[in-house]
Amino acid sequence: MPISDKSFGGPVGLKMNLFQLGNFTLASGKTSRFKIECDNLTDDDWECLAWMLFQTLPSFGDVKGVPTGGLKLAEKMEKYRSTSWTIGGVELLIVDDVYTTGGSINAYRLSMAGTYKSIGGAVVFARSTPESWIESLFVCSI
Repeated sequence: MPISDKSFGGPVGLKMNLFQLGNFTLASGKTSRFKIECDNLTDDDWECLAWMLFQTLPSFGDVKGVPTGGLKLAEKMEKYRSTSWTIGGVELLIVDDVYTTGGSINAYRLSMAGTYKSIGGAVVFARSTPESWIESLFVCSI
Protein backbone atom coordinates (compact mmCIF):
# COMPACT_ATOMS: atom_id res chain seq x y z
CA MET A 1 0.00 0.00 0.00
CA PRO A 2 1.57 3.34 -1.01
CA ILE A 3 1.98 6.03 1.61
CA SER A 4 2.28 9.78 1.37
CA ASP A 5 4.01 10.56 4.69
CA LYS A 6 7.17 12.50 3.77
CA SER A 7 8.78 11.67 7.12
CA PHE A 8 8.82 7.96 6.24
CA GLY A 9 12.34 6.54 6.33
CA GLY A 10 11.90 3.94 3.57
CA PRO A 11 11.66 4.21 -0.20
CA VAL A 12 9.12 6.83 -1.34
CA GLY A 13 5.69 5.35 -2.00
CA LEU A 14 6.49 1.95 -0.53
CA LYS A 15 5.07 0.77 2.81
CA MET A 16 7.57 -1.19 4.88
CA ASN A 17 6.88 -3.36 7.91
CA LEU A 18 8.25 -2.68 11.37
CA PHE A 19 8.27 -6.41 12.14
CA GLN A 20 9.71 -8.65 9.42
CA LEU A 21 9.75 -12.44 9.22
CA GLY A 22 12.67 -14.13 7.49
CA ASN A 23 16.26 -15.12 8.20
CA PHE A 24 18.30 -12.20 9.54
CA THR A 25 21.72 -11.54 11.00
CA LEU A 26 21.26 -8.83 13.61
CA ALA A 27 23.71 -6.03 14.47
CA SER A 28 24.77 -8.11 17.47
CA GLY A 29 25.83 -10.92 15.11
CA LYS A 30 23.01 -13.19 16.30
CA THR A 31 20.70 -14.80 13.79
CA SER A 32 16.95 -14.44 14.10
CA ARG A 33 13.74 -15.44 12.29
CA PHE A 34 12.33 -11.93 12.81
CA LYS A 35 13.66 -8.42 12.64
CA ILE A 36 12.47 -5.17 14.17
CA GLU A 37 13.17 -2.57 11.45
CA CYS A 38 13.01 0.79 13.22
CA ASP A 39 14.16 2.61 10.07
CA ASN A 40 10.54 2.16 8.96
CA LEU A 41 9.15 4.28 11.80
CA THR A 42 7.89 7.76 10.88
CA ASP A 43 8.81 10.98 12.67
CA ASP A 44 5.35 10.87 14.26
CA ASP A 45 6.04 7.33 15.50
CA TRP A 46 9.30 8.51 17.09
CA GLU A 47 7.52 11.49 18.70
CA CYS A 48 4.98 9.16 20.28
CA LEU A 49 7.61 6.65 21.43
CA ALA A 50 9.69 9.46 22.98
CA TRP A 51 6.63 10.70 24.88
CA MET A 52 5.83 7.15 26.04
CA LEU A 53 9.39 6.67 27.32
CA PHE A 54 9.31 10.06 29.04
CA GLN A 55 6.29 8.88 31.03
CA THR A 56 8.28 5.96 32.48
CA LEU A 57 11.70 7.52 33.07
CA PRO A 58 13.26 9.56 35.87
CA SER A 59 14.31 13.10 34.95
CA PHE A 60 17.50 13.48 32.92
CA GLY A 61 19.86 16.34 32.15
CA ASP A 62 21.29 15.27 28.80
CA VAL A 63 20.33 12.67 26.20
CA LYS A 64 22.50 10.86 23.67
CA GLY A 65 21.61 8.20 21.14
CA VAL A 66 23.66 5.11 20.39
CA PRO A 67 24.74 5.46 16.72
CA THR A 68 22.88 4.88 14.53
CA GLY A 69 19.70 3.34 15.91
CA GLY A 70 19.31 5.71 18.85
CA LEU A 71 19.95 9.01 17.09
CA LYS A 72 16.37 9.73 15.99
CA LEU A 73 15.02 8.81 19.44
CA ALA A 74 17.59 11.07 21.15
CA GLU A 75 16.52 13.93 18.89
CA LYS A 76 12.88 13.45 19.92
CA MET A 77 13.77 13.08 23.63
CA GLU A 78 15.63 16.44 23.73
CA LYS A 79 12.48 18.39 24.65
CA TYR A 80 12.07 16.30 27.83
CA ARG A 81 15.45 17.23 29.32
CA SER A 82 15.29 18.71 32.81
CA THR A 83 17.40 21.23 34.68
CA SER A 84 16.27 19.65 37.97
CA TRP A 85 17.50 16.14 37.13
CA THR A 86 19.64 16.06 40.29
CA ILE A 87 16.56 15.21 42.38
CA GLY A 88 16.09 11.50 41.69
CA GLY A 89 17.18 11.64 38.06
CA VAL A 90 20.25 10.92 35.96
CA GLU A 91 22.75 13.30 34.42
CA LEU A 92 22.79 11.40 31.09
CA LEU A 93 20.16 9.26 29.41
CA ILE A 94 21.48 6.95 26.67
CA VAL A 95 18.82 5.76 24.21
CA ASP A 96 18.68 3.13 21.48
CA ASP A 97 15.99 1.63 19.27
CA VAL A 98 16.49 -2.11 19.83
CA TYR A 99 18.32 -3.97 22.61
CA THR A 100 19.48 -7.48 21.73
CA THR A 101 22.56 -8.35 23.79
CA GLY A 102 23.28 -4.90 25.20
CA GLY A 103 26.68 -4.69 23.51
CA SER A 104 26.13 -1.32 21.81
CA ILE A 105 24.45 0.53 24.68
CA ASN A 106 26.91 -0.85 27.25
CA ALA A 107 29.90 0.16 25.12
CA TYR A 108 28.42 3.64 24.72
CA ARG A 109 27.84 3.87 28.49
CA LEU A 110 31.45 2.88 29.13
CA SER A 111 32.66 5.60 26.73
CA MET A 112 30.63 8.23 28.65
CA ALA A 113 31.47 7.05 32.19
CA GLY A 114 34.30 9.54 32.76
CA THR A 115 32.19 12.49 31.59
CA TYR A 116 28.91 11.88 33.47
CA LYS A 117 28.36 10.97 37.13
CA SER A 118 25.02 9.18 36.70
CA ILE A 119 23.85 7.41 33.56
CA GLY A 120 20.52 5.80 32.73
CA GLY A 121 19.39 3.99 29.61
CA ALA A 122 16.21 3.50 27.62
CA VAL A 123 15.28 1.44 24.58
CA VAL A 124 12.09 1.09 22.60
CA PHE A 125 12.28 -2.66 21.98
CA ALA A 126 14.22 -5.25 23.97
CA ARG A 127 14.74 -8.71 22.48
CA SER A 128 15.82 -9.92 25.94
CA THR A 129 15.57 -8.51 29.46
CA PRO A 130 17.96 -5.55 29.70
CA GLU A 131 20.20 -4.68 32.64
CA SER A 132 18.60 -2.83 35.57
CA TRP A 133 19.92 0.58 34.46
CA ILE A 134 17.99 0.32 31.15
CA GLU A 135 14.23 0.88 30.79
CA SER A 136 12.42 -0.72 27.85
CA LEU A 137 9.00 0.12 26.46
CA PHE A 138 8.47 -3.30 24.92
CA VAL A 139 10.17 -6.62 25.75
CA CYS A 140 9.97 -9.57 23.37
CA SER A 141 12.12 -12.50 24.47
CA ILE A 142 11.53 -14.76 21.47
